[in-house]
Amino acid sequence: MEKLLGKFERIIVLTLMGFMMLVILLATVEVGVILWKELVKPPCMLLNVKEMMEVFGFILMVVIGLELLESIRGYLTEHVVHVEVVLLVAIVAVARKVIILDYKEVTPHLLLAIAALIIALSAGFFIIRRALNRIPPQKTGE
Repeated sequence: MEKLLGKFERIIVLTLMGFMMLVILLATVEVGVILWKELVKPPCMLLNVKEMMEVFGFILMVVIGLELLESIRGYLTEHVVHVEVVLLVAIVAVARKVIILDYKEVTPHLLLAIAALIIALSAGFFIIRRALNRIPPQKTGE
């Protein structure tokens, strides 16, 4: 039963990796299409701030997808979810939101909430990183 469960888990994780690869590929193509459309629109080869923010948002979405793919790959190879990678994905996602945010329409409460979220994620990342650097490497083969 344990062997069957292991194979099932592996199939599901590989399927998820395939889906993530497809989504990342499609998102990358979409970034290229959006960038091309914006560059050929008059005035040619110029982007305004709103268009640049849209492109940056899509690029960061691809980066988030790549980080999630790395997290899934890590789970497949080591059967461990790396908290460090998950925190990095969250930090990039919040950074994406901050970059594409329209500050004219944002309430002060939302800005405070985003700031608190950034501080919490950064502190968590710092603590995890510091804890991982203190753990001595395990010896194998003895």
